[in-house]
Amino acid sequence: MAEVAIRSSCSHCLFSSSSPKDRPFCSSALKFQSLKSSKNSQFHGRKIVAQPLQRGVHIRALPIQMTITFRRSFKWWEKGLQPNMKEITSAQDLVDSILNAGDQLVILHFYSPGCGGCKALHPKLCQFAERNPDVLFLQVNHEEHKSMCYSLNVHVLPFFRFYRGAHGRLCSFSCTNATIKKFKDALAKHSTERCSLGPTRGLEESELLALAANKDLSFSYAPKAPEPQPPTFPAVQADTVKSAPANPRSPFKDKTPTEVGRPPALWIPT
Repeated sequence: MAEVAIRSSCSHCLFSSSSPKDRPFCSSALKFQSLKSSKNSQFHGRKIVAQPLQRGVHIRALPIQMTITFRRSFKWWEKGLQPNMKEITSAQDLVDSILNAGDQLVILHFYSPGCGGCKALHPKLCQFAERNPDVLFLQVNHEEHKSMCYSLNVHVLPFFRFYRGAHGRLCSFSCTNATIKKFKDALAKHSTERCSLGPTRGLEESELLALAANKDLSFSYAPKAPEPQPPTFPAVQADTVKSAPANPRSPFKDKTPTEVGRPPALWIPT
């Protein structure tokens, strides 16, 4: 920080319109201002005082190096973001983020920078994310990923989809500030703790195939082969089983088993 004396114009100042011979030096004309300077500057941490200009004396210009920085202005969809809010960059990033979430509830939020409803709803979504740190909020910018949104059948904004573990997609809807109760009810219903017994499903099979079929996206997906099922046989009821008809040419059709040739029971005398 350096203090620089700057002479202002007044009736007695050196820079007034009167002749320099007839005006005295005005000490009140010196005003000090604080200037930020670079560390490489020659006057860093020192005082620079401008002396009154006298006849035959000239002020030598000093080299001054200054750096001016401007603070980055955040856009409305970048303000108030929480650690559990993530911006999606590609279709592969979307698929991996949902799969890696496991049993964690995932809320997929589609928005657009030019959407007034999305802008009005953004502060409330940041509050929901702060109150529910176990919920993952994934944000998809419609302007940057129009082709991907088209493949996912997203045609209205703001739009939401809920995913969780082995259940896959739980619900999907659109809401604004006027219908925020719809979002609150879905969050309260699906944010309860639970454990999935199967692997994480992620996006639906139809959604994955639609993303893979989109040539504008660098995403590939191979459909899973169906698992072989064990053969099943129809159940046979007892009343439907019928005995085969007797052969009319058989010589034993009217005879008893003893007559046919079965040996009779042996008789043992006592």
